[in-house]
Amino acid sequence: MPNLRIVVVNTVIHDESDEALHAQAERARVLRIGLLEAGYDIIASLPPDMYLPDRIAQLQPDMIIVDAESDARDVLEHIVIATRDERRPIVMFTESEDAESMEAAVEAGVSAYIVAGLQSERIKPVLQVALARFKREQKLLDELSDTKSKLAERKVIEKAKGLLMQRQGFSEDQAYQKLRSMAMSKNLKLSEVAQRILDVEDLLG
Repeated sequence: MPNLRIVVVNTVIHDESDEALHAQAERARVLRIGLLEAGYDIIASLPPDMYLPDRIAQLQPDMIIVDAESDARDVLEHIVIATRDERRPIVMFTESEDAESMEAAVEAGVSAYIVAGLQSERIKPVLQVALARFKREQKLLDELSDTKSKLAERKVIEKAKGLLMQRQGFSEDQAYQKLRSMAMSKNLKLSEVAQRILDVEDLLG
């Protein structure tokens, strides 16, 4: 998994005490070291502002890492927008153990939610697990989408067959053969021909 192109999103720290700022800087340092030692390519470190979706769209990273000091609701909103059309694995390193924050992160599409104890040597296995989980989820989503698409196509074909049977007095087999020959002659999918027949019917009322 080396050469993975990564964007790191750093959340805005609200507690500006020296201790909090030092802790944030140390966590960012450990994260950077872990990523570089694992051979990953950090292509950008970005703030969680309104421009984040556009920047992610321009950079096209393989993975997004969120370095969150605590409540990361704002950054999650921006990431949801940024990955709505093109899903990407998202890993969040945070200090927050709040159940509500974890739930919000999962809802936003976070593949791995890692609380505290960030050590550079843990980063590579964490990212490998997150990437494997993301790929598995994506495969399931693709299969579900494919199943839905096939069911929708079948519904259109059945509807067009019914229309041909009603209008032309065809048997079910004749209607199917008619659709099949039209699809072959026009070099179209069966469902595309069926949809055209339904569209014409709608236009003619």
